[in-house]
Amino acid sequence: MPRFFGVDLAWRDSTPDRPANETGLAVIDETGAVLQAGWERGVDAVARWLIASVGPGDVIAIDAPLVVTNALGMRQAERQVASGYGRWQVAANAMNLASPLQGGVALRRLLEAAGVVYVDGSAPPPPDRAVMFECYPYTTIVGMEELGYDEQRPRYKRLDRSLSATEARVVRASAADQLLERMDGLASADPPLRMRTHPVATALLDEPSPLVDAPYKHREDALDALLCAWTAAIWHRHGTARVQVLGADAEPDEQGRRPTIVAPARPMQRVGAAIVDPDVPDASDASGFGALDAPPTGADPGLLGRVVALTVEVRDSDDIRLDPAMRTSLAELAARIVHRLAHDDD
Repeated sequence: MPRFFGVDLAWRDSTPDRPANETGLAVIDETGAVLQAGWERGVDAVARWLIASVGPGDVIAIDAPLVVTNALGMRQAERQVASGYGRWQVAANAMNLASPLQGGVALRRLLEAAGVVYVDGSAPPPPDRAVMFECYPYTTIVGMEELGYDEQRPRYKRLDRSLSATEARVVRASAADQLLERMDGLASADPPLRMRTHPVATALLDEPSPLVDAPYKHREDALDALLCAWTAAIWHRHGTARVQVLGADAEPDEQGRRPTIVAPARPMQRVGAAIVDPDVPDASDASGFGALDAPPTGADPGLLGRVVALTVEVRDSDDIRLDPAMRTSLAELAARIVHRLAHDDD
């Protein structure tokens, strides 16, 4: 019976002066039972734990860039996150060879040396090998209808800088608890996730999320690891019927590995899906993407992805405090740019 591993990896590894942040880890089986859940610190420790635990047929879903080939800018997969999921206020951080945050690449190399196979998600896994792929939990949250986020992602990560520090932490904790409540309802999903089968996962459900940053992040890492493990099970169970492979057309590296993200998707989130023309911006949509589900016909998907990603990055920046009027202005500007990109040839 295959097992499904979830890794919410801290991208920055340990240094002599600063230890790595915690990495959340989780394992579930085909029945959705949580077999293991916990934390490690540093790429080497995570690799040792995985290598000691995985076996043939197991699937590892890792929230970190595993294959990076672009010197600068964004990977194709990251641009496609913005174009496919931007309507839900989801965008991905840019990764390139110039970034020092290469923990995912380091982990991939250690796992490959131990016999784990990197897959891009486009084909079923070999039954006699352990495999790994890159995932992004936000796409699972908004891409799986079972969780019910039909309009926008839950804001359980960064603080809302338009609120006071105390209010923002209360809102963040509430969003996390609502997400966990919905995850508790996945016991009858296909595939299932049965949160109350392990004490760590059960504690996430029964204890309110703390307001203080460090203990909050500790819980959040475990939450994301469980979502990664469920993503591995979704891909194994349904393949491309329930997920899409972002970055599938990207140039491979010298060993033929493509830098992809395996992302659960609703039909309208799939790259290239038809969309409603965003002619009139929806100022109530703070994401600024209106009805955008995929690049409009005629738009350069790379440029479009950068527009969407930049809008999200500015809105969520820890260094920029945005009031509601500024959010609305960003929403209108992004929608107008998207519309202009779609009609450059008119």
